[in-house]
Amino acid sequence: MNATRASRSQQRRADVQQPEGCFLMRSYLLRRLALILPVVLGVATFVFLIIHLVPGDPVELMLGETAQQADKAELRKELGLDQPLIEQYAAFLGRALRGNLGRSLHYGQSVASLIAARLPATLELALASMLVAVIIALPAGILSATRPNSWADNAAMVGALLGVSMPNFWLGPLLIIVFSLKLGWLPIVGREGPAHLVLPAVTLGTALAAILTRMTRSTLLEVIQDNYIVTARAKGLSERRVIWKHALTNALIPVLTVMGLQFGALLSGSIIVETIFSWPGVGRLTIQAILARDYPLVQGCILVIALGYVLASLLVDCLYACVDPRIRYGRP
Repeated sequence: MNATRASRSQQRRADVQQPEGCFLMRSYLLRRLALILPVVLGVATFVFLIIHLVPGDPVELMLGETAQQADKAELRKELGLDQPLIEQYAAFLGRALRGNLGRSLHYGQSVASLIAARLPATLELALASMLVAVIIALPAGILSATRPNSWADNAAMVGALLGVSMPNFWLGPLLIIVFSLKLGWLPIVGREGPAHLVLPAVTLGTALAAILTRMTRSTLLEVIQDNYIVTARAKGLSERRVIWKHALTNALIPVLTVMGLQFGALLSGSIIVETIFSWPGVGRLTIQAILARDYPLVQGCILVIALGYVLASLLVDCLYACVDPRIRYGRP
């Protein structure tokens, strides 16, 4: 009888806590969305100002100093540069809210359509690079933390140091020389199949893997010294279960922070890698727009890349609440 009552009481508490947890999760997400709106406005303002306040006349940069004054005046009117700066800013925000980023001068198409056609390739490369980094970093970081000062720990730290020290513009051509020109295993340029993704993803994910390895090691070393880990071991749990279920879950918060920030960095860092491997993404489109002096397209590409940072930060905040329920409850 007592057992039945206790079971019913536990069930009632679970039924109460589950809606409460869902409500708190929704409330937490709404707060984060409300806080992200000023950030998005600030990003759009910064993108507008950085283009308009750089030294020199953008019309002369696009057409050249030898262009006719009538052509300059016509292009200035087409871009709205003949209006006061505040009116240009208001018009820019109004168009951006409607998804209208202007019209490309070089391609003769809308900027939004050009970016939308290239964005999937950039996201594919960023996700593949993040996957490469996680596959390398998590096992290496865990092995390094569970066996400190061993040969495995030293090898992982040396590898992490090498990964951080190798820039993309050097590692990319090196991988091309070794795996494409010498061995002939992988294609060099283009986006025609999974094989074309390997070298760009490895090039972009190596530095991130090095950073995540060091972060996983340092946070895991701190966590495994806590009392609840000692208690879990005293209960007779296997070392694998202690590390993967108890220690790693609590060590993921700093790692997720770095992953979120670095995912935004992958979107901008892909500019170099996409240029090296002729990957048809937003990064390569940005370089082409700069070389063509396509003012509206440059502005649109920079805005999309900057918003990538903001959305990555929002995604990390959501993952925080999933990994650690104390965050959505507003507890330290």
